[in-house]
Amino acid sequence: MAPQRPIGYWLKLLDQLINEQFDSILEEHGVTRRQWQMMNLLSSGPASRGQLDEALAPFSSGSEPDTLAEQLSELVDSGWVVGGEDTFALTEHGQTSFGRLGEVVGRSRETLSQGISSEEYARTLEVLERMSRNLGWDDPADNRFPENLQS
Repeated sequence: MAPQRPIGYWLKLLDQLINEQFDSILEEHGVTRRQWQMMNLLSSGPASRGQLDEALAPFSSGSEPDTLAEQLSELVDSGWVVGGEDTFALTEHGQTSFGRLGEVVGRSRETLSQGISSEEYARTLEVLERMSRNLGWDDPADNRFPENLQS
């Protein structure tokens, strides 16, 4: 029997595969993954640029070609998001587009979780969070990401 690969291998591989899949399916619809995440946050209501930046910071690699501000600007230019001084919200057109994109993302999530029960999935998240805390991660505000943000 071949030796079992370490957790780091599986985490990096899965992250890469998720990124590739989401980039591919969202690109077909003219949206980046970060833009999808911004729209997802705004689907719950208006948010400031600071709130968007803070919520999306853990997902930024630092090597992304566009800043979050540029990606937000593209959503505003497309008519999907309206922004004031510092507050942004989905437009009616943005809400419709978000709904359609949500169907595509939902199908992708179904593919990812085939053969995995909801209990197994929840348990996996709990274990990964505990491992992160064991290595010193602490969310001082104990914020929970919106359920659909991770995609």
